Amino acid sequence: MKRNIYRGLGKGFMLALVFSLAGCTELEDRNYSTIVADDLRPTPDDVAALLGTGYTGWRNTFLLWNGIWRSQEATGDEIIIPGRPNGWVDGGIFKRMHQHTWFPEDDIVLQGWNRTYRGIADCNNIINQIEKDIIPLSAEEKVKTLAELKVLRASYYYVLMDLYGNVAMSTQFDVPEGYLPPQATRQEVYDFVISEITQNVDLLDETNGGAYYGRFNKWAGYTLLAKVYLNAQVYTGTARWTECLAACQRVIDSNKYSLEASQKSVFVTENQGSSEIIFGIPIDDVYTTEWNQFDIHMQTLQPSNQSTYNLQITPWGGMCATPQFISTFDPEDSRLIENFIYGQQFSASGQPLNCTMGALNGQPLSYVNTVPSIDTSEEIHGYRFGKFEIAMGANNILSNDFPLFRYTDILMMKAECLLRTGRADDAASIVTQVRTRAFTRNPSKAAVTGAQLAGGSVYDYGRRDINQTTNEGGANIQYGRFLDELAWEFNQEGRRRQDMIRFGVFATKSWFSHNASAAYRQIYPIPMTALLTNGNLTQNTGY
Repeated sequence: MKRNIYRGLGKGFMLALVFSLAGCTELEDRNYSTIVADDLRPTPDDVAALLGTGYTGWRNTFLLWNGIWRSQEATGDEIIIPGRPNGWVDGGIFKRMHQHTWFPEDDIVLQGWNRTYRGIADCNNIINQIEKDIIPLSAEEKVKTLAELKVLRASYYYVLMDLYGNVAMSTQFDVPEGYLPPQATRQEVYDFVISEITQNVDLLDETNGGAYYGRFNKWAGYTLLAKVYLNAQVYTGTARWTECLAACQRVIDSNKYSLEASQKSVFVTENQGSSEIIFGIPIDDVYTTEWNQFDIHMQTLQPSNQSTYNLQITPWGGMCATPQFISTFDPEDSRLIENFIYGQQFSASGQPLNCTMGALNGQPLSYVNTVPSIDTSEEIHGYRFGKFEIAMGANNILSNDFPLFRYTDILMMKAECLLRTGRADDAASIVTQVRTRAFTRNPSKAAVTGAQLAGGSVYDYGRRDINQTTNEGGANIQYGRFLDELAWEFNQEGRRRQDMIRFGVFATKSWFSHNASAAYRQIYPIPMTALLTNGNLTQNTGY
């Protein structure tokens, strides 16, 4: 049975926690102090459960329907959601995501904003109650818990800064009635995030796993810091490669984490013991009850695949890999072979499966690396996603924990910093180390040189659908081969948009049914509902 930081409370403590913290989704005053003061007397053993409310926001903002996973992936060059015989048009939102023509009114814009702010509000609430001793903790626990909450809150502001740029900022929970938080510039948000992490990271516990699984320990804090520094040039115009490298080295020198012998071990159902996971989002299909909490398998498999895994619910069939992306892989790369579902599909007992709808109804269900366009496709079109193990008998929620930060990311961030600061061969040594487990049958293919990493991408960019064909290639992308390495290693992990922006590709290249877009599309618009409810907010340029 998985260990989950959102479980483990006694009934009385849980009721007090629910009354005191549930529903705190806005940056405004809520008076729960009477209930907490009267009913809640947490011991140090209760702290992890108390913090669970703050951490739940990550699961919601990242994985729920139209969450950050989708806004980072379906807008990039690896994943598409084409029209299918059973729908998946949904008012054109997935096409707009693919073509970078989203509106401030779109749900994908709104959910990243709303859910992330809910996480901030929950952090502000708990911080407020701890600082006022409404939640009584020992002096030592108070210092450590506040530090952890501030780093957690900084992680939410990091998300908002990445997606929206100039956002509303507030660190207070007790505010006057009618208070509206002011808008901060992206630079100001960046400065705040860096300050909050650097001032608190060394106060975090060094424990890896146990009570600190799924929480910000010191090493998860340094990983977050490295992430922010890695993208500093995008956020502020000033690169921070040296600072990113130093943060990565702190994690490496901790000797707390290591590469798994097989990448697949990071993504199995019972992955909570992985030596590679630095900060994971705990998920258990028994205790995680939101319908769309982690249902990538439902969104990618066709209905017939229900019998492949004896799923409790029929999958919906939609998302697939962009054919141009699949074509970048070496055929012997295990990250292609093990992370994607393709070819003839079979039931669990070995019977070949057929399509159940559309023009190919009754014909073999055999996934091919071809998709006609973002507007139309049949069941066979596109490789499907299988990076996360799909357990036999699974329901609509997988029980795999989601590895938001993993040790491979630390190694690849270090390699990127080395590459960008003139140490390409040192970078190549690290990338070769990561690639080695992907080519166990042909180890010579794992080796990569500094010159290769500094060269262009093998991705054959350009329009490729039934309506238009253009040829752009990827040879002119600086460090394009390193961008390829990121794609091969981290596909399906909810980060591609960010990587493409950092390498200058997101708004400049065409792929599949997508033409190059305007530069302002590198950040999302502020949701229209936020503009209507907070007069301090100004819409991002271009929208």
